[in-house]
Amino acid sequence: MPLLDIAKGLACAVIVGHHLSRYGAMPVGAFLLVPGLLGWLASDGRLAVQVFLVIAGFLAASSLAPDGLLRVDRPMARILQRYGRLVMPYLAALTVSVLVAALVRPWMVGDDVPAAPSIGQLLAHGLLMQDLLGYEALSTGVWYVAIDFQLFVLALALMGLPAMLRRAPAGAAAASYERWIPVALVLAVATASLLLFNRNADLDGTAFYFFGAYGLGMLAFWIGRATRASTWRSAIVLLALTGAGALAVDWRSRIATALVSALLIAVAQRRGWLSLGRRPDAAMPLQRLGRMSYSLFLIHFPVLLATNAAAAQLGPHPAWIDALGLAATFGLSVAAAQLLHRRVELRPASWRVVAALFAGLLVSGMLVSF
Repeated sequence: MPLLDIAKGLACAVIVGHHLSRYGAMPVGAFLLVPGLLGWLASDGRLAVQVFLVIAGFLAASSLAPDGLLRVDRPMARILQRYGRLVMPYLAALTVSVLVAALVRPWMVGDDVPAAPSIGQLLAHGLLMQDLLGYEALSTGVWYVAIDFQLFVLALALMGLPAMLRRAPAGAAAASYERWIPVALVLAVATASLLLFNRNADLDGTAFYFFGAYGLGMLAFWIGRATRASTWRSAIVLLALTGAGALAVDWRSRIATALVSALLIAVAQRRGWLSLGRRPDAAMPLQRLGRMSYSLFLIHFPVLLATNAAAAQLGPHPAWIDALGLAATFGLSVAAAQLLHRRVELRPASWRVVAALFAGLLVSGMLVSF
């Protein structure tokens, strides 16, 4: 779906820009030249995460239950497979971040550089439980990886619940009826998230806080596949009213962004636009960026630390040096992401590789702690 790749590429570029505008000394100097852009990225760039949440929900529905019924024979195996796919590039990037942070710590002051990790902190990060256990993040944005995993598990549980509760094999009529039960469950939990959970900051380390946006993406997929025009129109109105009702109760820019993203994707799928622009060579830059957006999201922080540390050694310098440094940081991050994407992310999930990468993170973290 090239259009989704383009959306992911744009959203990822904004998220990286958000972090570039907030960490280190370079954005302070560059702000003098482009205050409007850097100010917007620093304050509102984080909203691009909502696009990823909606797309993640859309893709989860398409792979797990394209017609509303769960199409997974072994749910636990699928969960473990998801964990392996997520953590392979994550563990590799986290190891780089731990090592780079140790190298630049003598030259950078403040809270931008994570402290030397403890063994418990390393284990919690490897198991995607750092926020639930209250550990400080070892890299920016790692919360999203843990939340993505939680959201996938929650979605799988909701879609598999009807089959788990059913005692006898269902006939054709029962199966037709049952296909709407997971959709209704997703709608109910997404609505509860939008109206309740997402308004409680104490829950922001759990999937329930973010399931509103994720659920909107799942619903957008099913709505886009509606065969009857009347069903599609009714469903799209229901989706819009669900989001609008949550915003009427409590306006949140992040929810507005998620709602607009879900509506646009549902319309694009209905119109057949998601497949437009497909090219065998994937020549479009934003498509390529979107396909490696996960690797870019993971690896840009250690690059950011390294370039800011290098800039700090220059002493007093003009603002254009900082602006050039930010641009160079983005380019180097893309280059590092290409390497991570090709060498790690695209590899088939393997528990041997996961174990090796996990061990590498633990060893690296313990070495820099002494």
